[in-house]
Amino acid sequence: MLKKLIVILLICNCTILCAQTIKTDVLVIGGNASGIAAAIQCAHSKVKTILAETETSPDDAKTTGMVTIETDRNIPSGTWGDFRKQVRNFYKNTAGYDTAQNAALRLEPGTGITILHKMTDTLKNLTVYLNTGFASIKKDDDRWDVSITQNGKTTLIKARVVVDATAKGEVAEKAGAKFLNTYANRINNVSSNLYRTSITTGEATPDQHYNDREAPKNNYPPFPAYCIPMSAVVVKEADNILVTEKVLPGNKNMQYLPLQLTLGQGAGAIAAYCAFFKTTTKNLKVRIIQGELLDFKGYLLPFNDVTIEDPDWRAVQQVCETGLLKGVQQVTGKAAFFLFRPDSLVSTAEIKPVLTEIYTRAFLWFNNEKPGEKFTIGNTLSFISDYTLTDPQLLWATINRAWKTQYKFKLDFDLNRQITRREFAVLANRFLNPFARTVDLDGRLVN
Repeated sequence: MLKKLIVILLICNCTILCAQTIKTDVLVIGGNASGIAAAIQCAHSKVKTILAETETSPDDAKTTGMVTIETDRNIPSGTWGDFRKQVRNFYKNTAGYDTAQNAALRLEPGTGITILHKMTDTLKNLTVYLNTGFASIKKDDDRWDVSITQNGKTTLIKARVVVDATAKGEVAEKAGAKFLNTYANRINNVSSNLYRTSITTGEATPDQHYNDREAPKNNYPPFPAYCIPMSAVVVKEADNILVTEKVLPGNKNMQYLPLQLTLGQGAGAIAAYCAFFKTTTKNLKVRIIQGELLDFKGYLLPFNDVTIEDPDWRAVQQVCETGLLKGVQQVTGKAAFFLFRPDSLVSTAEIKPVLTEIYTRAFLWFNNEKPGEKFTIGNTLSFISDYTLTDPQLLWATINRAWKTQYKFKLDFDLNRQITRREFAVLANRFLNPFARTVDLDGRLVN
C-alpha cells in the first residue's frame, strides 16, 4: 500500500513539474491570418501577448503557384497594408510583377505564410508557440486559465483576455460563450448606426458585387462595401473572450485574407484595451479602441478617394465615422467605389441632423442663424465660435492665416463661399471633435 502511495505521489509531482504556468495579458489561439493579426496588434499596443498556433490559414495555403487576391486592392488598411507592402517587396525583382498601388496582389500562399510569421519575429511583447493543441479553459478570478499542449507537454496560461481565432470557435464555446449571428453583408440596415463602431472595413467581401440581385438596397456603407461592428467579435456569457474566424463564413480561401487580417487587427485592439485598462468586454470604449486602430493605419470606412497617404485621411475617417458626413457609391463599369468626394460641397440638410444629435446647443444655433441651403465657410466658423465660445472675429482671422499654410486648402478663404467636404471635415475634426462623443456598441450616442 505504501509503495502505491509513493508511486502516485511521484506521478503527481512529475505532472506538476511538467505543467508550466505562464501569465500574460492576452492569449491568442489559432495560427491563421486573423490570429496572427490579432497578436501583432496586441503587441503593437504594448500588452504582453502569447500566440498559440493551432492551425494554419487560409484553406488553399498548400496550393502551389501564384494566387491573385482581388479584394481590397484600394484599401491598404493596417496589417493588410503592411503585409501587402512586404509581399510586393519580396517579389519586386520578379519579371512582370505589378507593384502598382492599386494592383491586385499576387503571391504564392506559402510565401504569404512565411511573411506573416516574419511580421511576428521582431515584436517585443509577443511570444509565439508553434504546433500547439488546445486542451481546456476555465475562469479563475479575473483571468482565464487555458491549457495548451506542445510536444507532449502541457502549459497552463493565465490570461486576462483570450482571442479565439480557431475556425469553429471551440475555445469560446468551451468557455461557455454564446455566439452572435455570423456576419452578413446582405442585411438592410438603413436605420442602423453600427457603422459608428466599425473595427473592420472593405470594398467588398469575396464574390459580392454591386449588381447582385439579392443585394440590400438600404445599408450603409452601400453594398458591397461593408463595415464589421465591434459587437460582432464580442461574445455573450463570457467576459474577455473575443472571436475572429467564427464571425466569417466557414469555407474561406485566399480572397478572404485582407478581411482576416483587418478583422484580427480589430479584435486585437479590443483585447489590448481590456488588458491595458484591466477591464472587461462589458466596458468597452468604442472611440478609444478605434483611435488605436487609426494610430496603426486601420481604416474604419472604405473610402477609395481619400487614402492613407492623404494628410487629411484621419480627419475624414473620424468625422465620417460619426455620420456627420457620409460617403456615396459610384458605379464605374462593373465596379462600385465608395467615395468621400472631398471637393464636393456641403449642404445644410446633410449635416444638421447629426450636429443637433451630437451638440445640445446646435438646435439653438440653427434657429438663430438660419443658414441657407448651402452651408458656407462663414456658417461653419459661426457654429465653431458658438460651440467653443471663441470671439468670431478672432476665430476668422486665425483660420484665415492658417487656411493655406497649416490646413493646405487649395481654394481661397471666403466666408460667403459654400464649404467643401474636405474643408468641413478638417475644421470640424479640429475644433468640434465629434469623434470624441461616446457611443455604445449599437452606435448610439451616450450622454
